[in-house]
Amino acid sequence: MKVTRLVSTCDIKDCPTIYATDRGTLLVQGPTPTDHGLQIPAHETLVEIPVELIRKAIRDDLI
Repeated sequence: MKVTRLVSTCDIKDCPTIYATDRGTLLVQGPTPTDHGLQIPAHETLVEIPVELIRKAIRDDLI
């Protein structure tokens, strides 16, 4: 899979980030919340990202 960094909340590698793949999908990097009370299947996960990250990606016409 080829991954391209689209937008991040900072310039270092450990911040919430959105990536595009050559599969026509997005990958999201962010902290894994544990206090949500949801039952998530073992093959899935939740990732928490700031709403402003999505706004920035849309504003910059990245997604």
